[in-house]
Amino acid sequence: MTVRLHHVAEGPPDGPVLVLAGSLGSTVEMWRPQLPVLAERFRVVRIDLRGHGGSPATPGDYQIADLADDVLELLDDLGLDRVDWCGLSLGAMVGMHLASETPERIGRLTLCCTSAHFPDPTVWQQRIAAVAERGTAGIAEAVVARWFTPGWAAAHPDVVGEAEEMVADTSDAGYAGCCAALVVWDHRDRLPAITAPTLVIAGADDLATPVEPHARTIVDGIPGARLAVVPGLHLANIESAEAVTGLLMEHLTTSTDSR
Repeated sequence: MTVRLHHVAEGPPDGPVLVLAGSLGSTVEMWRPQLPVLAERFRVVRIDLRGHGGSPATPGDYQIADLADDVLELLDDLGLDRVDWCGLSLGAMVGMHLASETPERIGRLTLCCTSAHFPDPTVWQQRIAAVAERGTAGIAEAVVARWFTPGWAAAHPDVVGEAEEMVADTSDAGYAGCCAALVVWDHRDRLPAITAPTLVIAGADDLATPVEPHARTIVDGIPGARLAVVPGLHLANIESAEAVTGLLMEHLTTSTDSR
């Protein structure tokens, strides 16, 4: 059963459509650093994944395919046959699934700070247990500590506080359900099926999805994929906002023939 996803659309109504999907524990607000530039040229559709922000949660374990089905229903409702996609972490995993299983729906693909597989799912099993015990509010500080480098976080306490609020406000059921999807996530065999021009962006110091092996596995698996490494941990789109926005614009506006 799908859920109706909360979304926010901005930019020229007749512009090319770019969908932005965020990380586990985030909302549409995590993309604010990119919005001023992207919305000048694109119809930017920011979405909350199932159980996040304004999107309802369903009980039980999820799979990435479930989250992708939610997206396809939204695209159909909006009358969007084909879109460009930029996802970070969980949102990028949904993008990988869409690009391999419904390639006709995805134009250009950008995958930020993400993985095609977690060899050791223990961290996600522990996260499920922690949410069951303390709720998302009880894990928010520890989660966000892995999103930004310590020096950057110390210099931007307001951003850190907003990030902790995003996690704390995430539905317990939605957060745990998505963690369950990460426990079983393994898309390595499907990466070669992705035909969309793909940019992979990695945070140089990312603890959750390090360049080696996570970003490297994706780049090696998707034909023609390109890797860019920027400073920062897991939410590199915030810590290295200008660099990520520039890379994204270059990827979305470069002629396919020149790649």
